[in-house]
Amino acid sequence: MQKENPEYVDFAVTARKYKTLLTKKYANRKPWVNPSPFDVQSIIPGTILNVFVKEGDIVNEGEPLLILEAMKMQNRIQMPFTARIKKINVEVGVRIPKDSLMIELEAIDIE
Repeated sequence: MQKENPEYVDFAVTARKYKTLLTKKYANRKPWVNPSPFDVQSIIPGTILNVFVKEGDIVNEGEPLLILEAMKMQNRIQMPFTARIKKINVEVGVRIPKDSLMIELEAIDIE
């Protein structure tokens, strides 16, 4: 079934300009959002084996935050930069899906 007034979208490849119709799947896709550096998210689904930090702790860059087991591999999640642990959203033994917000961080003043 053809739309009565299809909406064409411009796009360019090298120096040539084209028009195309967007598919329904593309038009209804989840929009990409630039992730916050203060959110530690899971990039794979897995089970939380150990949490090394508590809320309120100041953790230095490179120190371990938690261990996420996925496909029988233990993935050590490390602190991306020095910050305070604002909130921990996971518990030991809980299975989490991909893109879950595991830990929220907050900036600190480094002297």
